[in-house]
Amino acid sequence: MMQLILGGARSGKSRLAEQTAIQSGKAVIYIATAQADDDEMRQRIKHHQSQRPNQWKVIEEPLFLADCLLKNDVAGQVILVDCLTLWMSNLLMHPDLDLQIDQCQKLLALLPQLQSELILVSNETGLGVIPMGEITRKFVDESGRLHQQLGQIVDKVVFCVAGFPMILKGEK
Repeated sequence: MMQLILGGARSGKSRLAEQTAIQSGKAVIYIATAQADDDEMRQRIKHHQSQRPNQWKVIEEPLFLADCLLKNDVAGQVILVDCLTLWMSNLLMHPDLDLQIDQCQKLLALLPQLQSELILVSNETGLGVIPMGEITRKFVDESGRLHQQLGQIVDKVVFCVAGFPMILKGEK
């Protein structure tokens, strides 16, 4: 089972993903994509860390997500990735301009081969105003493209609003 959980900032998407992983009763690997580049992000990371069960294995991987998934993939476990939009930001800000395309293609090609249950968390960025700057428009465009492609691959897509999940694809 692969699922994509989308939502805006503070929509409840990470909490839903964590509850889903706990309810599975399986071992959980949590892949964090955030980088603590400033005090505000360090506080966000600390908050997320406090919400997770201590027995979960946590891996920090800001760029090479497909390689990390492949390395840690085994049947009978859950891998929770939080979050894809931070991962996209990391890729877009990297000096290697081809890295984003390469890593997204690798991820999309790998997903159908995984044995682990997979929960992918991402911010829905396409519901707001159109950003003014080129890099922010590219971020919104590339995140939206990734979400559309993932939506075709995964078994379930959930959209969170105000802490309430709405199932867009998969079991109702």
